[in-house]
Amino acid sequence: MTTRRFSAPEHPDLDALYGDMAGADVQPLWLLEGLMTATPGKASGAHAWRWKDLKSLAERAGDLVPIERGGDRRVVALANPHLGGRPYATTTLWGAVQYLGPGELAPAHRHSPAALRFVLEGEGVWTLVEGDAVPMAPGDLVLTPAWTWHEHHNPGSEPMLWFDGLDLPIVEALDAVFFEPGADREPNRSVAERSASELRYGGGAGLVPVGGRPAAAHSPLYAYRWADTDRALAALVEQAGGRPAALRFADPSTGRDVMPTMRCEMHRLPPAGATRRPRRVGSSIWVTFRGGCVAHVGEERFALGQGDILAVPSWAELSFEAREQADLFCVSDAPVVEALGLDRLGAGPGPEGGE
Repeated sequence: MTTRRFSAPEHPDLDALYGDMAGADVQPLWLLEGLMTATPGKASGAHAWRWKDLKSLAERAGDLVPIERGGDRRVVALANPHLGGRPYATTTLWGAVQYLGPGELAPAHRHSPAALRFVLEGEGVWTLVEGDAVPMAPGDLVLTPAWTWHEHHNPGSEPMLWFDGLDLPIVEALDAVFFEPGADREPNRSVAERSASELRYGGGAGLVPVGGRPAAAHSPLYAYRWADTDRALAALVEQAGGRPAALRFADPSTGRDVMPTMRCEMHRLPPAGATRRPRRVGSSIWVTFRGGCVAHVGEERFALGQGDILAVPSWAELSFEAREQADLFCVSDAPVVEALGLDRLGAGPGPEGGE
């Protein structure tokens, strides 16, 4: 947004008015430009981060930055260059890669921004969420909802890297960020194969316990396992005759999104598969879990390999073409956009998206 300069030396009273407005910390709407745009997406742009770069930087940080020096988390935040240096992937979403080395513990804390973890590499790590120990493995989606205590443990001999997604820009814009560190204590080294949330809510499609659902806006299931996701995607692709398929991670007890502010999806593109998504309000981050593909965002082309991450701004034309089978994890701000009644779809060009 800019303010047009208005010079009218023949109107000293008008000059005085503008000077007095500036002194009173107000601005004349008739001189403001860019406040109301024809379409969304003007504040950001698409950008891709390469896994080889992210992994290398995270590993170097693992050697040089101990957990205690890194503010209790060793996280490499995605800073979209279109956002003027802010450490955000899109205007509404934080994205990052977190690294936890062998034998390390990222201590407990909680915060009002909600977070999710999509595991990319490594084995043996577990996250404690509200006292529930959740084992982590590649392809798993693990939730740490808003204001839940969480800590990460790596008792094994190899590091783990995962994608972090948070609604931090949204919560910050609402001036609602709270943070609280946890108390130091001896970690529990015994972890069951399945978390308590999975024993209660992970029984299978359509199977939820009777009564006793937590009074929370987020999913009571903290872990969505890759084996289940892979099986569901394979069935969808088969049913679709080999065409691309996608699924949405949902609260098993309500069918709503796993978080009130973030939607999580998994997309599978079979070899030589292609898909075109309609333009829609809201931004998203795409993580290439397996395989490779080419993404087109408007006029830009991004060749994505395993581990590469793509930020897509609001109201952008988006399509994918697979070189081989590709599995992509997606997190978006869709629940917020829909809850505020701002959702809009468009497939074609033009200010109204061809609606």
